[in-house]
Amino acid sequence: MTDKKAAIVLAAGKGKRMDSDLPKVLHEINEQPIIKILLNTLVALEFDRIVVVVGFKGELVEQALTDYPAKIVWQREQLGTGHAVMMAEEAMIGFEGTTLIALGDVPFLSAESIEKLLGTHGETSASATCLSAILEDPGGYGRIVREPGTDILKAIVEHKDATEEIRRITEINSGTFCYDNRVLFETLKVIGNDNSQGEYYLTDTIKILHDKGLRVSVVASDNPDELRGVNSAEQLSQLGEIFADRLQ
Repeated sequence: MTDKKAAIVLAAGKGKRMDSDLPKVLHEINEQPIIKILLNTLVALEFDRIVVVVGFKGELVEQALTDYPAKIVWQREQLGTGHAVMMAEEAMIGFEGTTLIALGDVPFLSAESIEKLLGTHGETSASATCLSAILEDPGGYGRIVREPGTDILKAIVEHKDATEEIRRITEINSGTFCYDNRVLFETLKVIGNDNSQGEYYLTDTIKILHDKGLRVSVVASDNPDELRGVNSAEQLSQLGEIFADRLQ
């Protein structure tokens, strides 16, 4: 098995709650656009290929990343995370190895967490692996449904689509995954959008792979704060305070 690794960073969102006309990933912490904080980590880990999916005012994101070894691709319509990754297919032609999916608005995902995710993926010979977190208040997040007592992931159920029983689960999907690249794009071709949002969820690939009998793993982050995303100016400020030591 090849040990090559690529990253697809999802950065197409506007961030309606940011109360700004700037793409969400260009909001700054300590005068640094949040997407650059994440990309600095990926570059330091020497990924073989980095693709950034842009959408709302994507030309501004492209301009901000001119000094980075990243290929820019466009998601012209916002049709969900699965659809966003589909937009990277052409840019990923010819790549054989493991592909990390990361969120451009989760800037403090650490090298340690990425290496833990990639390590679990390789050690368990998984087709896909999810980085999870245990939260006291998991409200709003997709829930992790494991095979009882194992690190095998059966499904991820979005909060809006979850039963009361599933909503009691406190392990959540961080939105950070890695996949065998070939399996990723084969599986994206069969996901649908029959859900409350009418979107193509990347998370639907998990149940499809599990139901086909392929190994899907899950590993919990040691630091759930790293998996916090930015959806409001308040959250941006909170993250800056939590990770002030990383920005020195």
